[in-house]
Amino acid sequence: MKLVPSTLLIWIVVAVGFPAAMVAALVPGARWIAIASIALIAIAALIDAVQRRRALGGIRVELPALARFFKDRDAEIRVRVRNESRTSRRVRIGIVAPEGIEAVSEDQQVDLPQDSDAAEFVWRATPRRRGRYVFASVYLEAPSRFGLWSVRDRAAANMEIRVYPNLRSARELRALRHGTAGIRAMRQIGRGREFEKLREYVPGDSFDEIHWKATARRGHPITKVFQVERTQEIYVVIDASRLSARPMGEESALERAIVAGLVVGAAAERRGDLFGIAAFSHQVEAFARARNGKAHYAACRDAIYQIQSRPVSPDFEEIATFLRLRLRRRAMILFLTSLDDPVLAESFTRATRLLARRHLVMAGMLRPESIGPLFRDEHVDKAENIYRNLAGHLAWKRLRELEASLA
Repeated sequence: MKLVPSTLLIWIVVAVGFPAAMVAALVPGARWIAIASIALIAIAALIDAVQRRRALGGIRVELPALARFFKDRDAEIRVRVRNESRTSRRVRIGIVAPEGIEAVSEDQQVDLPQDSDAAEFVWRATPRRRGRYVFASVYLEAPSRFGLWSVRDRAAANMEIRVYPNLRSARELRALRHGTAGIRAMRQIGRGREFEKLREYVPGDSFDEIHWKATARRGHPITKVFQVERTQEIYVVIDASRLSARPMGEESALERAIVAGLVVGAAAERRGDLFGIAAFSHQVEAFARARNGKAHYAACRDAIYQIQSRPVSPDFEEIATFLRLRLRRRAMILFLTSLDDPVLAESFTRATRLLARRHLVMAGMLRPESIGPLFRDEHVDKAENIYRNLAGHLAWKRLRELEASLA
């Protein structure tokens, strides 16, 4: 608990204390009157300071245990102030926002009415970065009994704020909402790989369709029957390694990949497919198995909202092995990564070769502005721009060759 001189005490000292000290120094006959005035001010301030605990006694600040915000969207939290003494008081409450959250005001005056045990106010803020934020304390200030001091204290708080990606501004999500009108389920043509049932062997059945364990039990050939997958499993795998920190317009590549992954999840949910998500760098950072439903979509969002770029190279072998061991059904796996580095492109090709035997593997990347065909820019007027465009053309050519090799 800390004491700070109030404005009232400062004015009393200026209006009474300083003149009394000057009178005591310049007028010997009035010295004792001046000393008595100064002593009276000091005694009153001391008595008021001794009773400082009464200023904030019985006051508690209640914050919600968990609040969910969205990046770049205005949000608010209702704060409840308990007043166990039920006396009329004015309290100044400060909630310091961490870096990444912009508060409209870090402190607010709250009037606690007479005969009321609680009052409420609204704390408004706008998050600028996604992630997890913990508020461990709030700050209180109230005038002392005589108003000569401002009593300050820090109270414990336990509030967690989760800032999620803002999909409301995503153009892809708006297109998804407008583009699903009139959508119809179509009969899928093809053999399929989803197991349906067992039946007796019929001449012409392939040997790789024979269920050997059932054949051994029954003593005659038994064949597996497959059907077209009714609900596909779709996985979005987000690369959170060093190249994901590169700026792509107003945001980093990682931010745009996370938004894209959640948009794919929303599309899969609308179509009735199963959606899962994973993130990796030099190790697996997050994984959520494919399911459907709003609760599962929220779980996928919780799994990746804290992911940040790491200054390491991606380990494609690690994530490919991880997925091979955990994905039993055939699935579509979409990697959101950066493959303009030839070493990383070779590592990705090698790591996903075995994964592609069972699953449909796709790769998507944001192309940097510097990469493109040689004659894409009409306004090249310097030699250095020619060399820059030439380097971008070579990188673009390597990406086209990589695309052809992965097809």
